[in-house]
Amino acid sequence: MSIARTQLGGLLGDAMEASRRGRLFHFIQDEHSPAIAVFAPQHREQNLEGDWYGEHAGKWLYAGARAAARSDDAALLAHIRRVADYLCDVQLPDGYLGTYAAPRRLMVRQPPKPVSWNGEPSLRTWDIWTHSYLVLGLLEAHRHFPNERWLAAARRIGDLCLAALTDGGIDINELGNHHGMSATVLMDPAVELYFATGEARYLDLARRIVAQADANPQLALVTRARAGADAADIATGKAYQLIWNLVGLAKLYRATGDEACRDAVDKLWHGIRERHLTLGGGPWGGVAHRSREVFNAPGAFSPQGYVETCSTLAWMQLNRELLRLTGDAVYAEEIERSAYNDLLGAIAPDGEDWCYYSFPNGRRVHTTYWRCCKSSGAMALEELAGVAYGVSDAGDVISVNLYGPGSLTAGKVRIDQQTDYPASGQVLLRISAPDEGARFALRLRIPSWAQGATASLDGEALPTPQPGRYAEIASRPWRGEHLVRLQLPMAPRLHQRVNENIQESRAPDGSPVAQQVLHHAYVAVTRGPLVYATGLIDGFKTEETVRLPQALREAAPPADGEDRAPAIDMVLGYRPDLRFQPYYRAGGRRDGAWRLTWLSLAPEAS
Repeated sequence: MSIARTQLGGLLGDAMEASRRGRLFHFIQDEHSPAIAVFAPQHREQNLEGDWYGEHAGKWLYAGARAAARSDDAALLAHIRRVADYLCDVQLPDGYLGTYAAPRRLMVRQPPKPVSWNGEPSLRTWDIWTHSYLVLGLLEAHRHFPNERWLAAARRIGDLCLAALTDGGIDINELGNHHGMSATVLMDPAVELYFATGEARYLDLARRIVAQADANPQLALVTRARAGADAADIATGKAYQLIWNLVGLAKLYRATGDEACRDAVDKLWHGIRERHLTLGGGPWGGVAHRSREVFNAPGAFSPQGYVETCSTLAWMQLNRELLRLTGDAVYAEEIERSAYNDLLGAIAPDGEDWCYYSFPNGRRVHTTYWRCCKSSGAMALEELAGVAYGVSDAGDVISVNLYGPGSLTAGKVRIDQQTDYPASGQVLLRISAPDEGARFALRLRIPSWAQGATASLDGEALPTPQPGRYAEIASRPWRGEHLVRLQLPMAPRLHQRVNENIQESRAPDGSPVAQQVLHHAYVAVTRGPLVYATGLIDGFKTEETVRLPQALREAAPPADGEDRAPAIDMVLGYRPDLRFQPYYRAGGRRDGAWRLTWLSLAPEAS
């Protein structure tokens, strides 16, 4: 079966198009754009600063190439070609393509420095980090618009890094903060170089990075993960960096079958999912911890915690890799949850502006020009088309992973998804196959919240689908047109969360004594895949304590526009109802608008 082509509409497709026309088209256009001008030789040779601004080039190439390919955007493609060619022009003969003067480059050994909480090397650079994104961006551009010069530039970066870590005697932990994690992310592009070229030396590079990371006692990534360490206790617990490292480990497992990599990824994935995600699927921090961007201590909870949009990108990419490895519905559901909530909740309607941080309870704040999360958000959106459907290599299995208006074309087979999901759970799949027929199995993801879901094929009921799994239509010949209908019930649901801080001490005899020092309960609302939020209570209060609601009642959707997800009224009885909107649109998607996802529960209610 030929390469599949996906088009997304609805909420996700609209966001992707806004990003393509906004951020991706305007932020970078040529070598004079500020994010590319930092690579100019005259700037590079004088730059002794220690920041990460060079990352935008690779991120933009990655997202822009995907956007240009899916939309046939000739103007955006012209920008991609011009910028990628310019980066090749300024790459040094040894492969260096960073933004730093010679003393700060990745090939230079770092003088020793006492370990600080955030594990910064003595000369703070983001050189490996920038090169990692450049490799991913150049490879992605080459994948969609083949150009051997771009591939050669990516290979030269890989060769330079391999030489530095072998003949150059560099330890990668010396080249990134957070006890090396900002450099060990090089695992991901190293394996991608192997996939693109088949050359074993890039696997050697990835393995060397893993070995050096594991030998670092402050990181010890694989060893500590397999021993059951919580994500908050790996290095500094920096969410973005740690999850990107897991993406690299998952790819290394795909390339080599190394079970130690897979075991480390699985253990940390489960811990993150169980203890470190918001209701909207974003990895979060900022609760009585060292930094707002590191994972909270296990069990810590505050509605004012932070989700960094970069971390949402990394979490979606990790679930993308695990979905590819396993075909398990749980990973597709995690992508959907993150996409429809914390990702859509961070982008502005114009596709230009993004929130650096999003808060379950807090103001929506659009960030500034250079911030990393604006490029990460655009990347995350461009992941969606690739995971919405899955087509096996042989073309004999097609999986529907994400729901929303759109289509899949795979060879002569086309699937049109007609639905207003997530406003409702009614999904119609119109399958068109050639007259000579096509044989494949069809898998339909049934969300874990869809109790009582039903499915039919051409009017004939299918076996009762099981929530949290795929409903499967066994391999069969498909000819002409067929209709598959799904009904995914979307009853509003209450979620309760208790924040308990248990302090342990010792009795005089040495026995442990646990003392509860905090007990605070909260309540939130979801409907289908959507998390809901209200605005300022009574127009001015940033928090409210409530009794358990008497009911949740769906209200009319917006009177205009295509967003038909209903509002939900929380019926309390003792005071006027509180109206909740989907988190992504609560407050009107305006800079400075307040969103309150969690409300405190009165003590007698909890």
